[in-house]
Amino acid sequence: MAADGFAIDVQGLTKRYGERTVVDHLSMQVKRGEIYGFLGPNGSGKTTSIRMMCGLLTPDEGSGHTLGLDVVREAPQIKRRVGYMTQRFGLYEDLSIRENLEFIARVYEMDRRRERVDASLEKLGLRTRQQQLAGRLSGGWKQRLALAACMLHEPELLLLDEPTAGVDPNARRDFWNEIHELASRGITVLVSTHYMDEAERCHRLGYIAYGKLVGHGTPAELQASTGLVARVLSGDGVTAAAHEIEQLPAVSTVTRLGNELRVTGEVAAPLDEALKPYRERSGWRIAESDPSLEEVFIHLSRQAADNMA
Repeated sequence: MAADGFAIDVQGLTKRYGERTVVDHLSMQVKRGEIYGFLGPNGSGKTTSIRMMCGLLTPDEGSGHTLGLDVVREAPQIKRRVGYMTQRFGLYEDLSIRENLEFIARVYEMDRRRERVDASLEKLGLRTRQQQLAGRLSGGWKQRLALAACMLHEPELLLLDEPTAGVDPNARRDFWNEIHELASRGITVLVSTHYMDEAERCHRLGYIAYGKLVGHGTPAELQASTGLVARVLSGDGVTAAAHEIEQLPAVSTVTRLGNELRVTGEVAAPLDEALKPYRERSGWRIAESDPSLEEVFIHLSRQAADNMA
């Protein structure tokens, strides 16, 4: 078990490629048995961070432990106790589901190979499809197979890198039900995602932008930490005023949602004053609202310095 109950505990992890710093002194902790959502725009350093945590990449600076093992000196041992699911499907499409799992079990010289494969097929609902070729599976079933593959060696920690990209809503829902089931059995899950509904299903979140962790906490803590306030404008023709409202100095973001506008600002009084003329328009209504996670993350991203600048 990781020291102090943390499955991941890293400080100052840094990775550079040439003059570009991809991950910039990242420090974070993931508690054992929790689902930790790792969010950020494309190119923000999520995948590089995950690879350093699981021993696949050596950091240029920084230190830390994964499952109590040093991420620099004990990387090979970390790999044996972690399951890593990559963004892209990486199994053999001309092999069946069972053949893929049996191949992985042999390559890694696992004991109880047949027992492990049978258990993995059963747990992920793949038993009835075990003879189907991987290349003929839908995105959702390929996802299940990939998860089964990285669970074969019974890892203590799962690192899932955008595992639901391109998967339909029903498959995403099933996948997340499985993730919560794994967490209930004491397995720690670090999952990177772009979907806000998935972020809300995590116990805690970290948001990385331009290589730096710019916010972390529970979804509720993150929503409260920025101090953002939100207003919802509704009424006939309200969306036609979106561009005009975006130019107001007290406004941070404007989002069109059907026949409504969501408007955020950093301070309530100036925002309400700026929106006052619209409150007086016939048939228009303005209501208070909590900022959404998407609005919070956009705000955090805008505050971060671009590492490509």
